[in-house]
Amino acid sequence: MGRDMKQFSEQWLPPLEAEMRAVLAGNEPSTAAHYGMIHYHMGWVDADFRPVALPAGKRLRPLLCLMACQEVGGDPAQALPAAAALEILHNFSLVHDDIEDGDKQRRHRPTVWAIWGVPQAINAGDAMFALAFAALQRLSLRAVPAETVLGALRIFTETCVALTEGQHLDISFEQRACVSVEEYMRMIQGKTAALIGASVAIGGLVGGAAPGVDASLRRFGQSIGLAFQIQDDILGVWGDPAVTGKAAGADILRRKKSLPLLHALNHPVHGDAFRSFFSQSELTSDDLPAAMELLARTASHEYATQQMNALYMAGLEALRAALGDRAESSLLWSAAQWLMQRQM
Repeated sequence: MGRDMKQFSEQWLPPLEAEMRAVLAGNEPSTAAHYGMIHYHMGWVDADFRPVALPAGKRLRPLLCLMACQEVGGDPAQALPAAAALEILHNFSLVHDDIEDGDKQRRHRPTVWAIWGVPQAINAGDAMFALAFAALQRLSLRAVPAETVLGALRIFTETCVALTEGQHLDISFEQRACVSVEEYMRMIQGKTAALIGASVAIGGLVGGAAPGVDASLRRFGQSIGLAFQIQDDILGVWGDPAVTGKAAGADILRRKKSLPLLHALNHPVHGDAFRSFFSQSELTSDDLPAAMELLARTASHEYATQQMNALYMAGLEALRAALGDRAESSLLWSAAQWLMQRQM
């Protein structure tokens, strides 16, 4: 992370956390456990609801929101409610994703549903979804014009729908033997890129971006979001376990329909061989060398890298359209570079 980005994060993460805590506080003893589950997921308390100091995660989406606000000439403090809303919405989706995917671990801790059961976890997620809208409405407390708040609400609502569309497709893919690359790209557009795009667009809107600039910022965020997801797909197959914290070839063993694996499954020459490999009743680490050989034949690493780089460049072009000559010296440009250089 560059020096300017680090300074920006150090300056704005504490007030962001304070804004989220204010929204997610809860104030009634009888429902303290309800909010305790939310605070547990956010990393603020342990399973007994005692305060803990855990890593907060990248807070990527809210930081992009605050950066965009600043880059168009606004005060990031005014955008704090929107940044909080975006991060709360993201975390709501994770609570429900964990249930839908059956994941018992997140960030090296048991998930909410694994501790308190599916019904309570669904309910906690529902609360976070509603409170994300409550957070966004706090923009009016920061002297943001009503018209701007309504514009942010429109983008935010569209994003909520896009998240459900992406999740629908992701779940449906698990039951299908055949998924095209085009279908996959549509899925990550909803599940990953939409929220990153909205984060930048809403920040620009609150900062007073000129007409059309917020649309260019949204295209930047969506393109970078797609590139970010494809990079994650690449790391899920070829990432260094010592850096990523995941087992080598983890996505292969999970039969995850990520971009490189879908490219191999749909390959015109070697697709049959990879589909036959993928359809085995059980896959273990002993099968990974054969899988990696098949992936090398399909050039799936090269294909995914090419797609990632094309989307990254498209994102930078959109940022140039938004900020003009200032684009390359902006925090958003640095953020995009940092994301594409990450190894985990």
